[in-house]
Amino acid sequence: MTKILGIAGYYHDSSATLLVDGKIVAAAQEERFTRIKHDARFPRQAALYCLDQVACQLQDLDAIIFYDKPLLKFERLLETYLAHTPRGFLSFLKAMPIWLKEKLYLKTVLRNEFRQLIYQQRSIKENTSIEYQQRLDKRPRLPQLLFSEHHQSHAASAFYASPFDKAAVLCLDGVGEWATSSLWLGDGASLTPLAEIQFPHSLGLLYSAFTYYCGFRVNTGEYKLMGLAPYGEPGYVDKIYQHLINVSDDGSFYLNLEYFDFPTGKAMTSAKFHELFDGEPHGFDQTPTQKQMDLARSIQVVTEEILLKIVNHAKLQTDMENLCMAGGIALNCVANGRIEREGPFENLWIQPAAGDAGGSLGAAYVAWYDYFQQPRDVEDSDSDTMQGSYLGPGYSNDEIELLLESMQLPYQKLSGTEKHLTAARMLSEEHVLGWFQGRMEFGPRALGNRSIIGDPRSSKMQEVMNLKIKSRESFRPFAPAILAEKVADIFNQKKSSPYMLIVADVLNEHLVQTGRELRGLEKLKQIRSKYPAITHVDNSARVQTVDKKTNPEFHALIHAFDELTGCPLVINTSFNVRGEPPVCSPLDGVNCFLRTDMDYLIINDFLLDKSLMPGTAIAKARTVGFDLD
Repeated sequence: MTKILGIAGYYHDSSATLLVDGKIVAAAQEERFTRIKHDARFPRQAALYCLDQVACQLQDLDAIIFYDKPLLKFERLLETYLAHTPRGFLSFLKAMPIWLKEKLYLKTVLRNEFRQLIYQQRSIKENTSIEYQQRLDKRPRLPQLLFSEHHQSHAASAFYASPFDKAAVLCLDGVGEWATSSLWLGDGASLTPLAEIQFPHSLGLLYSAFTYYCGFRVNTGEYKLMGLAPYGEPGYVDKIYQHLINVSDDGSFYLNLEYFDFPTGKAMTSAKFHELFDGEPHGFDQTPTQKQMDLARSIQVVTEEILLKIVNHAKLQTDMENLCMAGGIALNCVANGRIEREGPFENLWIQPAAGDAGGSLGAAYVAWYDYFQQPRDVEDSDSDTMQGSYLGPGYSNDEIELLLESMQLPYQKLSGTEKHLTAARMLSEEHVLGWFQGRMEFGPRALGNRSIIGDPRSSKMQEVMNLKIKSRESFRPFAPAILAEKVADIFNQKKSSPYMLIVADVLNEHLVQTGRELRGLEKLKQIRSKYPAITHVDNSARVQTVDKKTNPEFHALIHAFDELTGCPLVINTSFNVRGEPPVCSPLDGVNCFLRTDMDYLIINDFLLDKSLMPGTAIAKARTVGFDLD
């Protein structure tokens, strides 16, 4: 067997992926284990998890591959500073020590980390300390270490995991080494680069500039900006085109860098940007005003228009029927919906871990197909290789029961059918339910295994879940998970959307009259459809279709809810609270359940009722949390 470990890290969303003979065995983000959101450190625990899935010692791997090339990134950094000198000199002085100490010598840093992993694996196997293993150090042999380019990793994660033998591949993000947008041709086991746009001209960084200016954090707040956009009007579109970006008919573009500070400064936007939009950036996490809503809507419209031009050009360049996408911009599900409905391609497939976390998967594929020169055989044109993106850890009933006993928490064990019927009844009574099943999802979305779920028909559920459970901004919408066979009955969506990456409108027959049109956050008060908890203020929803084959447990739950209520969908949001990554382990899930206002938790086959939980356990979870390690 050929075993390849892909690694992404040191910027944001570190992750690890293990391929065995070209098949995905495991993939996970480091944040899920460390509980540090967007953890950028070396993905030690994610790598250990992957290796543990096949009882593999690190030195027995055939190759390890990193998802980008730091020397090329360093070249870009130096050339950018030189091009803008003396502007940005203080930023240069701050960046250089980090590069000269670590990032420029990343090969050495990685090798040291891999040796630490070997010592850790040995210490676990032999029941000794890591320090003891280090004292026995015989300089263990390391597998060969390879490097992929950043956009090559994105492209590989999109194409090789897709169900297509041939496809155009688009990668769009902030920046890799140099590339910010790239077009590739995927054919069998090969990926050929066709075109790219280079830093500092970046659609991702343009969107992030507005994220920053509207009071959200770059790399973590872009989805908030997308959710805010429907509350506003596109009043700034002309100003953006006139001053910030020049766009050609083929979708190529360049930015007017006078308005941005990101190439060499500490901020995203410059004083000239602030002057153009009449004020300093909005305070972080402050309640948005109509201005921020209008700015969000405007940059969303501009982004969608540019993407449609890029997609149309990609069709002309490749003459393909299929399009694959990856990179952070591919998580803009509103734009994805327009690309699917209005674009020229017959089929669209988007990597569910489209951001940097998916880079570890793409890099592993680069090693398999490019370095090891393996053939590729697409077995099923209707099925990708992502296994529903359920690639993280799973836990047995015995492990969970032992945990609940050790925490001295009352529980009830349910049979399979009883579990789904009980969950359906609880949802129909407007209870909020934690749902923890099977293997954890890889990527940013909850897809039904680490989810908080509710009744989409409830007019109060969005507010309850946003404020009392998730502790997040009131304006953010919730997504529906719907039986795949019934999606066309509710939404303007005929194709599957298993990874919650497509926004579609609720069909007119399910809409209700709203009366007088309100502005801004006042729109939250209006009920717009029979499913108010998942219908955004523009009558849209970010749809996840649930297939019986891919996730039988989640499908059975929604089917039971449909049988009970006539509603074939539920609210599905990630199992976490604001500021934390989604839960990974049963302990994470129980802690999150105890310290929020969730009513029930179903974890594998066990039911926990909040009203029966000991007050001391709830108090502990809400202060320091349980830690049984």
